[in-house]
Amino acid sequence: MRTRLASLALVAVILASSPACSAARANGGDEDTRVGRGNAPSAEGGAVAEFLERSISSEAGARSYRLYVPGGYDGGGDLPLIVMLHGCTQNAADFAAGTRMNLLAEEGPFLVAYPEQGETNHPQRCWNWYDPAHQAHGRGEPAIIAAITREVMSAYRINRRRVYVAGISAGGIMAVTMAATYPDLYAAVASHSGVPFAAAGSVGEAVTLMREGSLLRSHEAARRVLETMGERRRVIPMIAIHGAADPVVNAMNTQQLIGQWMLAYADIEGPAVRSISSTDAGGTESGYTYRVSRAYTGGAGAVEVWMVEDLGHAWSGGSPEGTYTDPRGVDASREIVRFFNMHALP
Repeated sequence: MRTRLASLALVAVILASSPACSAARANGGDEDTRVGRGNAPSAEGGAVAEFLERSISSEAGARSYRLYVPGGYDGGGDLPLIVMLHGCTQNAADFAAGTRMNLLAEEGPFLVAYPEQGETNHPQRCWNWYDPAHQAHGRGEPAIIAAITREVMSAYRINRRRVYVAGISAGGIMAVTMAATYPDLYAAVASHSGVPFAAAGSVGEAVTLMREGSLLRSHEAARRVLETMGERRRVIPMIAIHGAADPVVNAMNTQQLIGQWMLAYADIEGPAVRSISSTDAGGTESGYTYRVSRAYTGGAGAVEVWMVEDLGHAWSGGSPEGTYTDPRGVDASREIVRFFNMHALP
């Protein structure tokens, strides 16, 4: 198992080494390279699975991404799309291996896009979630990720009501950022080992936030979500997963994240939003226990919070084939897909 748990000192070095935001280099236009293919067609004898390597150049910048197309896809029906955002030091292939999301895509079926942060944009491949230039609609990395999402939606038969975004650590924070900046694009969001939206505006604030939690007053935190959503504001369902023993991102951040969004939901929906109304506990065969809490709005489950005891800074239930994973935790990928299946855009 390769958990590769970083110390707080290492996180500080990683963030401190981040360069100022600069325009991404164009890659000579969009590309579509068939990197790998599955070895088994669907039961109906359809196409084999493909794990494509692509790139996009948009007004906001250029990035590479990987796209998994499940076996049997023939363009004859609309499939869901999940956008997966990796953490620091990871890349798309590593994140796909660790989360095993491509295997679940075969069961779905659904497509999976993995936007990739380049070393020219951050030396440790972190998404620049703590930079205000990347916390707004229509610019920076949110605009690039949205452009990747829309490119896949245009190139394939995608169910536009069932497009989702998820990530871990820096990717989990950026997933939440996508929910705030593009709530009309994504039906639901998953944050693993994340922090509240726009709770940091500099490297120093980011390090303090990860270590100690947010210093924002709760209503100010909610206001930042609402102002960013603007006229597109809506209740966007969220599942948040965190390791109670995380030494890199303090687990209180996920509690504050949920509090931030529940206050925003209350402003949007009024008394229809109920606070945490049910809590269950359980465990895995390997020994990790967990607590899951749920909140509701209008009778639908809008929020789930999974706190996994003894889990560090790692994808819960992930494969040792990828970095920052711990197979002893609850299967985060499967729980995320289950949650996403419950929700669609209005």
